[in-house]
Amino acid sequence: MIFMCKKFVIGAAVLATLGTFVFGRDVVSYVKTAGNSVRQAVKSEVPVDFEVDRARKMVEDLVPDIRRCMHVIAEQQVDVETLQSEIHDTELAMKQQKDAMFTLRSDLESNETEFVYASRTYSKDDIRSDLAQRFDRYKVATDTLKRNEQILKARQKALDANREKLENMLSAKMDMEVQIEQLEARLKSVQAAETVSNLEIDNSQLTRAKSLIKDLNKQLDVKEKMLDAEGKFTGLIPVDTKVEEKRDVVKQMDEYFRTKSGDRVAIQ
Repeated sequence: MIFMCKKFVIGAAVLATLGTFVFGRDVVSYVKTAGNSVRQAVKSEVPVDFEVDRARKMVEDLVPDIRRCMHVIAEQQVDVETLQSEIHDTELAMKQQKDAMFTLRSDLESNETEFVYASRTYSKDDIRSDLAQRFDRYKVATDTLKRNEQILKARQKALDANREKLENMLSAKMDMEVQIEQLEARLKSVQAAETVSNLEIDNSQLTRAKSLIKDLNKQLDVKEKMLDAEGKFTGLIPVDTKVEEKRDVVKQMDEYFRTKSGDRVAIQ
């Protein structure tokens, strides 16, 4: 194996050296041109119907990519819907907290010193401390809501982009399927035309058949002329042929005995 590798390397080096010696600096250009010529020659020998099948297979290979895109879109849609629900719940909770804060603020500004909530009594200090905590949490929730809304916009934008991509892929796939059907129809038409153009008719067989028909007509003409020469005219309307009439015996007897039809003939 090592010996064969060495021979291959040495052979390649010899060819490279020989090519450089013959073509000089243009050896790379010659090699590229030769490679392109070989590729074009091989490609021209590939049957068209094979290439049409290859194009159909390439279109069919788009299906996995389309399915993956559909799966990504489904996941993004679920994420968007989930985030929308979370934002909606947060907005409702923040509205309730805002209403509660303004209630506490109103109580804090009043002249009362104690307040009862859910059967429990709270002082103004308790109200002030609770209001401060609620306010800090509300500001954090507001910032979180803004970030979530930005994330939602980004996810919706990505979802719309993937949907557009999927629609383009589906549209392109259908267009290519129609084009392939048209290619197959054109290919069948061309193949049918090639079959007709390549159909060879045996002219010698046709000539012999015509000659035989001509000879048969000649033989029949000779036979008809021979029959005419012998007085046996054939193929004519039988004008001179007389049909023998039937004998009317009763009429002949009446004329003979001079009696009318139906009278008893006198016995002589």
